[in-house]
Amino acid sequence: MSSKQSASKSARKGASKGASQGASPAPVAPPLRPARLTAAAALVALEGLALAGSGLYLLIMGLLGKPDSPQQAEMGGLTVLALAALPLLAARGLWLLRRWSRGPAMITQIMALPVAWTLYNGGAGALIAGAVALVLTAVATLVLLVNPTATEALGVGPRES
Repeated sequence: MSSKQSASKSARKGASKGASQGASPAPVAPPLRPARLTAAAALVALEGLALAGSGLYLLIMGLLGKPDSPQQAEMGGLTVLALAALPLLAARGLWLLRRWSRGPAMITQIMALPVAWTLYNGGAGALIAGAVALVLTAVATLVLLVNPTATEALGVGPRES
């Protein structure tokens, strides 16, 4: 018997002996998060934080400012804050490698494209710059989320029979 075989045999013997004595199994290392999935989670979180900031701004201006309709401004702020929850939850799910998080993250990106188009048609320089930034972020995030490395890490893909 070779030394590798005898070492393997004694390791198995020790493992079964430890298991019979109630020893706990070795901890399993969590799966590694691919860099592309980390980047996608960061971009989705950035979008969520931007939405939350916009919602807080609308809410504060509705309460402290002089809007034409304070109720409408406050409701708009609360609505945008509620909408910010989706990308923030999706970003956390992507960070933790949760399979369910890919769908909400992709839906958020797809919904961002018409918003960017509306900003672009607003015509002012700051709105056009915001539209371009939003389109670039949404497209980059979509590319990262459909990448085979990310889908494999999330356990998404064709099932083998």
